[in-house]
Amino acid sequence: MIEVINATKYFGSRMAFEKINFTAAPGEVVGILGENGAGKTTLLKAIAKLNTLNAGEILVDGRPVTEETYEKLSFITEEGSFFPHLTVEEHEEFFCMQIGSFNKARFNKLIDYFKISRNKKLGTFSKGQKAKFEVACGFSRGAKYILMDEPFLGNDIFTRRDFLKLMIGSMMEDEIIIIATHFIEEIENFLSKAVILNQGNLMNVVDTEKLREEGRTLFDVMKELLNYKENKVLDIL
Repeated sequence: MIEVINATKYFGSRMAFEKINFTAAPGEVVGILGENGAGKTTLLKAIAKLNTLNAGEILVDGRPVTEETYEKLSFITEEGSFFPHLTVEEHEEFFCMQIGSFNKARFNKLIDYFKISRNKKLGTFSKGQKAKFEVACGFSRGAKYILMDEPFLGNDIFTRRDFLKLMIGSMMEDEIIIIATHFIEEIENFLSKAVILNQGNLMNVVDTEKLREEGRTLFDVMKELLNYKENKVLDIL
């Protein structure tokens, strides 16, 4: 389980997020949603222990993230964590040597599924190809808990939908996925819960199953919470 307890992060006097609380249990897919600057990426990095909280705590299986628990985490980011001068095959050799839990079969399955060239250097890939490679690496690391920051950028709608189906279909019972994304309407049917942020503040933690029973969507909830008015553009036309 991942527990986020009163998590607070400042950069100098600027608040990134404050008093964030939610849990993620095995088998759950949790969405971190909000507008640009809401604190989504910074929160994911805090869970991965890539930045330090000013207050509160984040626990993985009841313990703060240490070198031991860090092995349970995989962080997939749009920024990329590959070596641009290496090919896919060379990356695979490197991962096999450096990561004891690396799942070679899963990696190759995803590389084949995404139709990624094995002999081209990563530096020559398009943004969409790099994103696919990053996903293949992140899901093959052998980690139980997968953190994803805007993994679909640079990919078309069909690739995004196919990947979501693949992601859920191949998800193991003890895995947790926490994903920050702007593609709300595409992903909401795959989410167990949604953590909605606004300018660093926690607006709500939504149970998506209950929401569907009510006949409402995440977009409906976010419009209310963020006070979005669909007809406001008419005022300037």
